[in-house]
Amino acid sequence: MSAWDAAGGVDFRGPLDVTRAATAVLDAQDVVIGWSPAAEELLGYPPEEIIGQHVDTLLVGRPTPEAALPGFIEPPEDSGACHSEARIARHRDGQVIQVAVMVCELAAGGNGATRVMVTAPLERLRHWESHQAMLHGLATQSPVALAIYDPELRVAWTNAKYAEEIGRPLEEYVGQHAEELYPDGEFLSHDYPATLGEVMRYVLATGEPVVDLHYRGRPPADREHEHFWACSYYRLQDARGHVLGICEDAFDISDRYRTLHRLELLVRAGSSIGTTLGMAETAREMAEVAVPQFADAVTVDLVAGVLEGEEPHPGGEPVRVLMRMARRSEGPPPEGAEPPAEEREPTEEVEGKEREPYRIGYADASPQGRCLASGRTVLADGTLVVPLRARGTTLGLVTFLRATNPSPFDSGELALADELVARTAVCLDNARRYTRERAAALTLQRNLLPRHLPRQSAVEVAYRYLPTDSRAGVGGDWFDVIGLSGTRVGLVVGDVVGHGVNAAATMGRLRTTVRALARLDLPPDELLARLDDLVGQGAEERAAANPTGGLGPEDDVATGVTCLYAVYDPVSRKCTMARAAHPPPAIVGPDGTLSFPDLPPGPPLGLGGLPFESAEVELPEGSLVALFTDGLVESREQDVDVGLATLGGVLTDGGDSLEEVCDRALAELLPGGPAADDAALLLVRTRELGAERVAVWELPDEPAGVAKARDLASGRLREWGLEQLAFTTELVVSELVTNAIRYAAGPVHLRLIRDRTLLCEVSDAGHTSPHLRYSASDDEGGRGLFIVAQIVQRWGTRYTPSGKTIWTEQAFPDRDPNPPYLAF
Repeated sequence: MSAWDAAGGVDFRGPLDVTRAATAVLDAQDVVIGWSPAAEELLGYPPEEIIGQHVDTLLVGRPTPEAALPGFIEPPEDSGACHSEARIARHRDGQVIQVAVMVCELAAGGNGATRVMVTAPLERLRHWESHQAMLHGLATQSPVALAIYDPELRVAWTNAKYAEEIGRPLEEYVGQHAEELYPDGEFLSHDYPATLGEVMRYVLATGEPVVDLHYRGRPPADREHEHFWACSYYRLQDARGHVLGICEDAFDISDRYRTLHRLELLVRAGSSIGTTLGMAETAREMAEVAVPQFADAVTVDLVAGVLEGEEPHPGGEPVRVLMRMARRSEGPPPEGAEPPAEEREPTEEVEGKEREPYRIGYADASPQGRCLASGRTVLADGTLVVPLRARGTTLGLVTFLRATNPSPFDSGELALADELVARTAVCLDNARRYTRERAAALTLQRNLLPRHLPRQSAVEVAYRYLPTDSRAGVGGDWFDVIGLSGTRVGLVVGDVVGHGVNAAATMGRLRTTVRALARLDLPPDELLARLDDLVGQGAEERAAANPTGGLGPEDDVATGVTCLYAVYDPVSRKCTMARAAHPPPAIVGPDGTLSFPDLPPGPPLGLGGLPFESAEVELPEGSLVALFTDGLVESREQDVDVGLATLGGVLTDGGDSLEEVCDRALAELLPGGPAADDAALLLVRTRELGAERVAVWELPDEPAGVAKARDLASGRLREWGLEQLAFTTELVVSELVTNAIRYAAGPVHLRLIRDRTLLCEVSDAGHTSPHLRYSASDDEGGRGLFIVAQIVQRWGTRYTPSGKTIWTEQAFPDRDPNPPYLAF
C-alpha cells in the first residue's frame, strides 16, 4: 500500500477532473462519439448503447435554483472555451441524478470531435468546493498559525496568521529556519526536546506526529512580551511516500496560559501561606509564593502594633512607619524596592540574612504612602502596592515590583494580587489574634506559676518551664514547692488537659486549691481525693448548667487533670507520694542509682470511682528527685520510654549545680525548643536535719510533765544559743503540754527543731483540735491558746494516724533569714 493510500485515500483532485470524472466526447451536433468507463459507471450506459445518441438522451433538465450548488452560476454562452452548469441526468435504469456538467471546446478535434463534456454528481462537487473553502480559510482567516517547512527545516509556506505574528510578508522570511525567527523560544512540555529544531527532526525521522506541545517565546512582531502556543507537528508526504517536509500548527494560548498560571499560583498560595501562626513566617511565605512567578521583588510591611497582637483602630491619622517583615527578590533588589536610606533603620547582616523585622518609613507621595492614606491599591511605574486589610482595618501593605519584566500589571494580575494579599491578610489577622491570646495566656500562666520559690531547709530546688509553641497556645502544666509544718516540704507537679487561656485559668485554680489543702497538712492520698472531689463537683455543676452536653468557650478543662503530690520530711528522710495518673518521679540516689518508684497510678482528677493510695520511700541525704510532666519525655517523634531513658542518663551524670542539670535535660530532651505540649521539670536534692538540730522527748501523762517539758526546752535553747526565746518558748510549751495532758490520752511528745525558725511541736493520741476563742471577763480559763497565738509567728494542727500534733513557729531574735549555723 502506498503512502498516499495509507493516509486514508485522501484525493485532492476536483470532481470535474478528467482523470476521475465521467467524460463524453461530442461532435458539432452534440452527438456522443466517445464514452469513458467513469461515465458508464455514473449513468449506467455501456459505450455501444450511448455512442451515436444525442446528449439530450442523458441531460433531461435543470434543477431548481434552490437545489443548485450555491455559487454555481451558469455562464453566458460567449464566456469562453469552457462553461459549467447544474443539470439533471437520467440513468439507464430511469433514475434521475443531479449532476454538475462542464463543457469545453476542443481546439482541433479529430474524427469530428468538437467538445468534451465532463460530468460529476452535484453533491460531490458541493463537498469539494467546501474543502476548497476550508483550505482558503486556513490560509487567510484561521486563528491558528500554519507553516510548512521543507526537509531542511526552512520556511516554505505560511498562512496569514503566521505572517501576522512574524510581522512581515512571506517573501521576506521564506527560507529561514524557525529557530532564527524565535531564537529564545523553548518548549515547556516535559519528556520532549526543548527546541524547535529538535522536535521537527524527531518528527521527520520517526513520522510520528507530536501534538499539543506548549511553547514559550517572543514573536518578531512583539518582542516586548512573552507568548505561549499549543503546537502540533506532522510529516508531509506525496503519493509515493516521499517526504516533503513538516507542517506546524500553533495556537496562541497566552491568555489561557496566564489564567491557568494565576490559578496555579492561587492554589499554591492556599497551601503555602499561613502554614503557621507566626506573622514573620506568614509574610515570608507570601513573598516566596509571589517571587519570581508574579513579581521580581516583594516586600511585606506591618503596622507595629500588629506584631504585639493589637488591632489597629480604623480611622485617625494614617500610619507612616511600619515594620518590615519580609523582603524577597531574584538577584539584587530592584530600584524602588526600598525607600530612601534616611527613612529607614540601617539593616544588619547576620549569616547572610537581613535582620527582620525593622522599622521602615514611607514618604506621603510614595506609592506606599498613598496606599496607607487611601487604604486602596496603588499602581505606579511597575510598582504595585496592595493594602493588607482584614475586618475593615489595615494591618500593613505588600509591594510588588517588576524590573526585568517591564510590562505593566494588567487587570487580571491586579485581581490576582488582591486575592493573594487578601488571603495573606486573613492569615496574618489569625496570627495576630493568636499572638494576642497566647500573650494573654502566657501572662496569666506566668502570674499563676511560682515566680520565685522560697528557700527550703529540707531541699535544694531548681526548675524549668517551657510553654508549647503549638497553635492551641500555652497549656496548663504547673509545679509548686510548698513549705509545710515541721520543716517538711510539699512537692507538686500537674498537667491540665488542653491549651489556651482556659487551661491556664484552670491550672491557676487547681494550684491555689492544692496550696490551700497542703496547708492543712493532709496526707498526699487524702489531698488528691479532696482535689478530685472538687473537680468532680465542678464538672457536675457545668453539666447541670448546660443540659445539651456541648462545651462552650467558657467551660474549663479540669476533668482529666493529672497530678503528683509528694511530702518530704528532712527529719525522717521519708517521702510520701501519691499520683493521679501522672508519671512517677525519677530518683537518683547518692550512689548514682536510678529508679522510678512503682507508685499506685490512681485515676485522673474528676473521673472518680477509684481511691488514691500513697507510697513511702526513704531518701538518703543528697538524693536527686525529678518531677516532670509528659511533655518533657513524650512527643510524636519520641516514645516515652526513650524520653525516660534520656532523662535518666542526664540525672545520673549528675553535677554540682541543679541549674546545669535542668539546662542539660532540656537540651537533650527538647533540642528544638518548645514542642507540641508544655514541659515542666522540677529538680529536688534532699537534705537531712541531723540530731544536733532536732530534740525529741516523751513526757509523762501527768501534771508533772509540764514542768519537765519547760526544763527540757530551756536547757536545749541554752545549748543552741537561743536564750532570748526561752521565756516565750516555756510559755508555749506549758500551754500546749497542759492541754495535751488535760484533754487527750496516751503518751505526749515534745519536739524542738532549730531551722530558719524555732519550731515547737507537742503530739498526743487525741484527734480533737483546739480552737481560739475570746474568753469572757468571768471565765477562769480559755485564754492560754489565745496568748500563744499572739506571741508566735504561726501555729497549727496536723493529724497523724496515731493522733495529732500542735505546732508553733517563732522567729529568731536577730531576724536573720540565713543565720550562719543554718547554712548548708
